[in-house]
Amino acid sequence: MSVLWVLGAGQLGAMLKQAGTPLGIDVRPVDIESTETLPLKPTDVVTAEREEWPETVATKQLATHNNFVNLGTFPQLADRLTQKQWIDRLELSTAPWFPVESDSSAQQAYQALGERVLMKRRRGGYDGKGQYWLKQSEATQIPDDWKGYAIAEQAINFDEEVSLVGVRGKNGETHFYPLTLNLHINGILYASISPLDRLKPLQSKAESMLSKLMGALDYVGVMAMECFRIGDDLLINELAPRVHNSGHWTQAGASVCQFQNHVRAVTGLPLAAAEVKNQSMMINLIGVDLDYQWLSIKGLELYWYKKEVRPGRKVGHLNFCSGEIDVLQNALTEITLPQPYPEALAWLAKNLPK
Repeated sequence: MSVLWVLGAGQLGAMLKQAGTPLGIDVRPVDIESTETLPLKPTDVVTAEREEWPETVATKQLATHNNFVNLGTFPQLADRLTQKQWIDRLELSTAPWFPVESDSSAQQAYQALGERVLMKRRRGGYDGKGQYWLKQSEATQIPDDWKGYAIAEQAINFDEEVSLVGVRGKNGETHFYPLTLNLHINGILYASISPLDRLKPLQSKAESMLSKLMGALDYVGVMAMECFRIGDDLLINELAPRVHNSGHWTQAGASVCQFQNHVRAVTGLPLAAAEVKNQSMMINLIGVDLDYQWLSIKGLELYWYKKEVRPGRKVGHLNFCSGEIDVLQNALTEITLPQPYPEALAWLAKNLPK
């Protein structure tokens, strides 16, 4: 059996490795700073847990392999400019935007996009980083070091943030998980919940949008589409050509999790429609110390990333899955987490089906 190499050895790589084990697939995440010579064989397959990477000894070996799945897609979606151009080309809905050029001014931004404009760095900058607000009421100007390196988007007064995780096989076969409702605090995902009956009317619309994108890109594997819900409409916020934080609940709540579906797709194994087991919730552990007492809470599953705990750093997540809503509500009252978690716990409790 060929080896599946993963460019990047963070938590997503670790979870891909875990998902490959029951399939008998040897999944090997590679630290991008590694300087060792990798024993790559022509029949091996390469995937990535990240959209972009610096050129290092390790990444050069992996990125020149003939079986690097989606190699041409990563740079197109890692750059927010070309990502937005793809969305526009396919006539899919997204926030009004324009590229920030060397001669762009805040006045142009306010005139074109309104009194509140969000600038995003074209590359990197996840979890609320790499963003800069222009506010006409404060006469904010575009810093010189953002010119030529960002896009500007209209501020959207959305109702909710949702995401769709889908998988596409080499033969074009696609499967999707139910839409997931997400809560971001300070630009960082804190909690997710899925499935929700009230989001079902938007499911087919979301699936057709992501299916169109994956087909146009001839993408193979798992992709996530983050959207703003505005009434009955969806606006694409961002795309992630990889397994995604908002799909972590599938580890506990679906017959085939997003990680195993990605491994299946990129190695050419048969895909399967994931059956949803029960109601699921996920809480990201951000800058929080490990507490094994969590394991005494019914319906809870712990995923600890074995990282040094630092403020603002994702160090693990908690999945909750149960067919009894009372079990999930009780879990939210039993768990003790510092600020700003009370907001996230209350949000989950409010959105659980009654």
